[in-house]
Amino acid sequence: MTEAQSKFERGGYETAITMGDPAGIGPEIVCRALVAMSPAERGRSLAVGDPAIYRRAAEMIEAELEFVPLEMATPGDGRVAVAEVAAEGEVPDGRIGAAAGDLAFRCVKRAVELVQAGRARVIVTAPLNKAALHAAGHHYDGHTGMLAALTGAPSSFMLLASERLSTLHVSTHVSLRGAIERVTERRIAETVAAGHAHLVSMGIEAPRIAVAGLNPHCGEGGIFGDEDERIIAPAVRALCRRGFDVQGPISADTVFYRASRGEFDLVVAQYHDQGHIPVKLIAFDTTVNVSLGLPVQRTSVDHGTAFDIAWQGRADATNLGAAIAYARRLAGGGGS
Repeated sequence: MTEAQSKFERGGYETAITMGDPAGIGPEIVCRALVAMSPAERGRSLAVGDPAIYRRAAEMIEAELEFVPLEMATPGDGRVAVAEVAAEGEVPDGRIGAAAGDLAFRCVKRAVELVQAGRARVIVTAPLNKAALHAAGHHYDGHTGMLAALTGAPSSFMLLASERLSTLHVSTHVSLRGAIERVTERRIAETVAAGHAHLVSMGIEAPRIAVAGLNPHCGEGGIFGDEDERIIAPAVRALCRRGFDVQGPISADTVFYRASRGEFDLVVAQYHDQGHIPVKLIAFDTTVNVSLGLPVQRTSVDHGTAFDIAWQGRADATNLGAAIAYARRLAGGGGS
């Protein structure tokens, strides 16, 4: 038995990679990532989606990839195993459409089923389009909310992980007004605990966590709002009493700089843009989106469907490669 076959027998494929919205760049970047792998790595990677769409994308980029049905796949032989999810309806290139949104949803659903059945260990998702998802009747705020619903998880958290700066979010895809309402002591405590557990699992024995303030200058003593003193500070004090190495609230205009210089392993951001902007500024091409708090593990690209360049052979798979490498670490398979 080869090493790849042995790993397969012990726990299925390392990664189940979904194609994302087929009208976007998802199929192309999945093919680019697959062709960059060694035969053994491809043998540990399972593609989820429509084989015909994958073959079209491979032909477009002149990639020599052979796709075979999951039931006929032999781990480690260099071919790509595909868990087939067929498109139902027309999928125009580079355009929002219900058929594309539905296929993207069904790919994620199939990946969850594969992980739950022990056929794969970590889900890696290519980008989907929320408007297409909603057009198909799947009213989720994105992958993280969808995965929480599919797995029955009571809550989930979005981690943006990069070498220099990582952020975990108290809230993500809600309005700014809604994000402020979600800043509660309980949610902050749950977010810090989820981030701490993940970092420990990744080999950081004593994670140093900073909690960003909500208001400018953390409210400046209540002048610019009282949430920092009334909610965030008590939550941090309670976490410290529980043994977490956590500081905050720290003004958002300095905390990300301090973390990027190595003072903290993780910053807990209070809302979507507060955490996304600094990470994308520092590491746009290599930031990995990781879902925490779910019964399945999932990594993803941190960019969208790029309809403007879809199906033109111009997409860059660097970010997906980083997401796959992170997923391999989660799966215990190494990854570079």
